[in-house]
Amino acid sequence: MGDRVDASALVLGQDDEVQRRLLRSVGVLQQMASAGWFTDHEDTMGMEVELDLVDPLGKPRLVNNAVLAYLDRADMQRELGQFNVELNVPARPLRGRVLHTHEHVLADVLNGSAAPTEALGARLIAVGMLPTLSAEHMTAERLSDNPRYALLSRRMRTARHRPFLVRITDAPEPVEFATDSVAPEASATSLQLHLRVPWDRFGAYFNAAQVIAGTQVAVAANAPFLLGRRTWQETRITLLEQLLDSRRPEEVLASAPARVRLGDGWIDGPVELFDHLVRAYPPLFPTLDDEDPDAALEAGSVPALRELRLHNGTVWRWNRPVYDVQGGRPQLRIENRVLPSGPTAVDMVANAAFYYGLVRAIVDSDQAPWQQVPFAVAERDLHRAARHGLAAQLSWQGADHPAKRLAQEVLLPAAAAGLDAWGVDARDRDRYLGVIEARVRSGQTGAVWQTETVYRLEERGLERITALHEMTRRYVENARTGAPVHDWPLP
Repeated sequence: MGDRVDASALVLGQDDEVQRRLLRSVGVLQQMASAGWFTDHEDTMGMEVELDLVDPLGKPRLVNNAVLAYLDRADMQRELGQFNVELNVPARPLRGRVLHTHEHVLADVLNGSAAPTEALGARLIAVGMLPTLSAEHMTAERLSDNPRYALLSRRMRTARHRPFLVRITDAPEPVEFATDSVAPEASATSLQLHLRVPWDRFGAYFNAAQVIAGTQVAVAANAPFLLGRRTWQETRITLLEQLLDSRRPEEVLASAPARVRLGDGWIDGPVELFDHLVRAYPPLFPTLDDEDPDAALEAGSVPALRELRLHNGTVWRWNRPVYDVQGGRPQLRIENRVLPSGPTAVDMVANAAFYYGLVRAIVDSDQAPWQQVPFAVAERDLHRAARHGLAAQLSWQGADHPAKRLAQEVLLPAAAAGLDAWGVDARDRDRYLGVIEARVRSGQTGAVWQTETVYRLEERGLERITALHEMTRRYVENARTGAPVHDWPLP
């Protein structure tokens, strides 16, 4: 969820000055683009993978500090909950065997860390929502010791003036609870894909990512259980949209935008996204950095724009613009956040291949899909897919289609053409899109495997909590084989 932030860094009571600094940061971004600061460009892909820690019986292990100290990896860090860690896979040029390289890195961490973590009584698991979490794991006391997390919880609670409420009624087994903390967010773990794109094509790539969000979720759903109840196929979506809603009741009635959602409409370019970010959302972490962005620009230095980047990190759009400085050069990325973690390295890279190929194919097509449908249709499709997975009806070219048929007949061939356009190795194109095709054909996503396994275990007489623990244990064992989830056996 970001870098360390202490309460002492906040400048409370200086709202006007903070707002002026944020607006000037957006203005500086526009000046940089006009002056050609973003022309030195290379298309790259990168990944962030959130993981959970469980014991040999599938129960959460709250030992992320000990695990990270033992592994001593610069590319891993703690996440929100004491049972969460995050792996950052460095960005690489989007061509050649980049997909194979990313799978190798992921597999090395997931498999190579097995013995060291087991010495601490823990195993790594890549799953959209840890099925064995109970209410006692979703409290402020279970947050990691980065002060950012406790501060975020306090600031959002203050903004709301009331407890956080989650209500999932349109589910096979409804869930409803209230909490004073954002700690339940730790139950949701994601695969986040980064795509660096040229400034002048950012709007097209961003819109393409918004168009396909529903299909991404349908083919990759892996989060069907919350607090022991069977909810949506990809429960992360509705959980985070409700839990991280900092609006007061009157702001909801006034249709103020929520902090977690797909978006507000199709866009023309990145400046309008950052401008809306500043104007629509009060900063949760108001800060004033020593660097003046205008002065930095006038001096010929790359502005860090730390206030804007920190503010951007507290608005969790399912596709998010990211400004960054790497090696002294500014860059702009799209962070795709809709996908769940897991189940295996090959599954996650396959999900990435589908995304990168599809957005490229859409951007290269003669007629942009977002010019044909209202934005509300894309948002509706995301929720349909999150609720029903591959059984969802999704829109394409103005009509609804079964997600399975749409993926097989239209989107997979398009993704293959997109990967070719990026220059991805043909062997890897076929390998990873073949995983998606086989998963869709079989109908066995991670969510389907989880729910069907629990159902069969319960048929044998196991109580729900016991079935969830046994299913999670089998999930870890199956993932260790490296086999994609569509090949996992059912009990």
